Amino acid sequence: MVAQALTSQQLNAVHQLLDRVAERQLQDFGHILSDLKPDGTLITTCDRWSDQAILEGLEAIAPGEGVLSEEGSKLVPSTQAYWVVDPLDGTTNFAAGIPYWAISVARWVDGAPSEVFLDVPSLRQRIVAIRAKGAWRNGKRLTPETRTTSGSACISLCSRAIRVLQQRPDRRFPGKIRLLGVASLNLLSVALGQTVGALEATPKIWDMAAAWLVLSELGCPLIWLDRQPADLVVGEDLESADFPVVVASNEDMLERLHEWGQALLH
Repeated sequence: MVAQALTSQQLNAVHQLLDRVAERQLQDFGHILSDLKPDGTLITTCDRWSDQAILEGLEAIAPGEGVLSEEGSKLVPSTQAYWVVDPLDGTTNFAAGIPYWAISVARWVDGAPSEVFLDVPSLRQRIVAIRAKGAWRNGKRLTPETRTTSGSACISLCSRAIRVLQQRPDRRFPGKIRLLGVASLNLLSVALGQTVGALEATPKIWDMAAAWLVLSELGCPLIWLDRQPADLVVGEDLESADFPVVVASNEDMLERLHEWGQALLH
């Protein structure tokens, strides 16, 4: 049976769900303590509440569709359509009182994201993309021109990507460096024209699932440096799977960044 696109009623229900989760996160921000997960990364009670709320909400919106979540099951679901969720991307920022984090929700169909939502609660911004139909920020359509007219000279790196500078001390990096501390928003920054490129050394599938479709819909070229996220296998455990990627605003910048991206693999 072919998975159908979400109906307008289902899309509206996802928006209402994200409204509720974003509001709770804003209420908790600055008033919550963090714990360490077994892998050494941070988690808060707000992460856990958000994950449970999103999972229950998605089950009501799209009954029977599986969910792969950073804070829940990390096994690739067997359903043709399933959801990839990061309930609070940027927990370190959130726990430290830095007001920049995201809620990332992506519906995966036939090996790629189909309908995605990226909410930035502190900025009251929500980016939505639908495969082959475009991308919107707070209901206003985004276009490639949004990106190309910004004039940014910044390139976003994740903390682990900083090592490329150490490996090439004699080379000048082709842009002003920014570290946002949120993988999904690092990638999204290119699509929005805030940066001209981004390097992510160890993004997980839930970090990049939603941003990937936004980038695609806005014509941003990218290179997967190792594994392709379209090659997911049903039942596979993705807890330790990384999808290193280089993203750029245009092909010329992608070519310039490619050699720096290759250094991430060494």
